[in-house]
Amino acid sequence: MRALLAFAALAFGTLRAPAQARPSVAPVADSVKKDSSSLAQDIAKERAAGDKFLPDADVFTFGNRRIDAGTRVDGPIAVARGTLDIYGTVDGDVFTLGGDIRVHKGARVTGDAWAAAGSVIIDGGLVEGGKRAIPIARPAVPGLTRTNTQPLSTGQTIKLVCAWFAILTLIGIGVMVFAEANLDGVVIALERGFARSFWIGVFGQVVMLPALLALVLGLAITVLGVLLIPFAIVAYVIAAAGLVTLGFLAVARLTGGAFASDRGTTSARGVHLRALIIGLVAYLAVWMLAALFTWNPMIGAVLRAVAIAITWVAATLGLGATLASRAGTERSTKGSGKKTQTDEYAWQTPTPVSGVAAATRKVNVSAGR
Repeated sequence: MRALLAFAALAFGTLRAPAQARPSVAPVADSVKKDSSSLAQDIAKERAAGDKFLPDADVFTFGNRRIDAGTRVDGPIAVARGTLDIYGTVDGDVFTLGGDIRVHKGARVTGDAWAAAGSVIIDGGLVEGGKRAIPIARPAVPGLTRTNTQPLSTGQTIKLVCAWFAILTLIGIGVMVFAEANLDGVVIALERGFARSFWIGVFGQVVMLPALLALVLGLAITVLGVLLIPFAIVAYVIAAAGLVTLGFLAVARLTGGAFASDRGTTSARGVHLRALIIGLVAYLAVWMLAALFTWNPMIGAVLRAVAIAITWVAATLGLGATLASRAGTERSTKGSGKKTQTDEYAWQTPTPVSGVAAATRKVNVSAGR
């Protein structure tokens, strides 16, 4: 009887084990099938967007993968949602989708290395083909939330600094042609006191956003004002950018004036233009120095911080002088409320004939008797 019960218990256990193990296999197969289907759809979308380099979905493996040292593997090697660490040799191309490719010391890849939503990291190894890291704005596979943005290279940063110099130079020439009197007024305000201009500029930066909010709230009172809010915001931003630019150009001209000379030019405008160009070169030279050290993260970061600090101080000084002089329209001398005489013949009535005045200055005849 005992033997019969033992045999029945053993039979019951053997029949129950497969029933318990069977449900655990199905979810794993469904998960792999679901991931593969999603990966295939994502690869199709990337190919439609122009990224033809991605291999088929059946080539990819999920999770991290390692090619050990001393081993030689035929490519292509493709990894999705994981990092590919290469210590040995891969004959062919390597790909990652949502992960990095790390080619360690002594490793070798005879083909290309492509990382979508990841980075290609050369840690002492060799990639004989092309290397490319492609950022993807949306997740490539389910669960992928990390995106990769490549920093600007040294050449790109230098081009950006040169572009800013060209833009500021063109704006400066335009100001010299159409609003030179306003630029002179801001320069005069700077000469009256750097400390005063600096603190006025700091105050202007602090109240700039509250002033915009007050403007929006004031317009929101009426129905017509609500319709004008978008235009008012655009106009306010343009006006603020114009004041900052005018002030920075004045600071650049004043800075360049310490190095500029009147040699080779006979007009005051020519001297001022030369001083403006020299000042812009001086300020943008700091940015150019930082651009040249983009390849070194530590030195580049320090130089960028110095360039930002110098530019902020110059812009703050210029903004304060612009506000103090009412955008260069108030050009009063120090200690007096009278406006500075900017033209020797400004009192005369202009005529089409150069050098001839339409009116003559009155002479007090009785004073000479």
